[in-house]
Amino acid sequence: MDNKQIAVKDEAEFCRILIKTNALKFGVFKLTSGKLSPYYVDLRSIPSYPEAFRKIMGFYGVLIKDEVGLDSFDRISCVPTSGLLFAAVLAYQHSKPILYVRREAKTHGRERRIEGVLTPGDRVILVDDLITTGKSLVDVTQVVRGEGGIVTDAIVLLDREEGGRGNLERIGVKLHSFMRISEVANRLFNLGVIDESKYRDIIEQCSRS
Repeated sequence: MDNKQIAVKDEAEFCRILIKTNALKFGVFKLTSGKLSPYYVDLRSIPSYPEAFRKIMGFYGVLIKDEVGLDSFDRISCVPTSGLLFAAVLAYQHSKPILYVRREAKTHGRERRIEGVLTPGDRVILVDDLITTGKSLVDVTQVVRGEGGIVTDAIVLLDREEGGRGNLERIGVKLHSFMRISEVANRLFNLGVIDESKYRDIIEQCSRS
């Protein structure tokens, strides 16, 4: 089986995981960015399903090895809490130090937003579960760079295609995603898992970015 066939098989498995774990939901949801969406992807529930979690971490591993390279970064950082479990497992699997950025600085101790060890000049890769507008990853990038870290790449499982990729590119960060939501929607629709109405809800949401 060549790499292309493996990639197709892995993408199909990712879509099955979304359905089996009920991670993909439809309704009216308010996102972290404040935007309203007719669908929601809750990847934070994945670690509650050990077999699905193992497979998901394998997808992260392929992404990080094939698109970024293990020698191209020194440390892993993430957006808490959504990316923390995934980043922690990646750090353990690949023997890389991990740090994370608080949403707000502590009001005691060193009053820093970064938890963990960061030395100026360290190359840091960012990890999150998914990306919408990219606001959280942009914020983490700015904090890490403010402490002397070098950030050029970010990896996510899912790109919701609502401007996040472009917002990261504008600050010099390349986004690597395992799948785009339009690809997920196409696959699920073709398999008859979602109907045309739900398919259009997802595609039209992408166009509103």
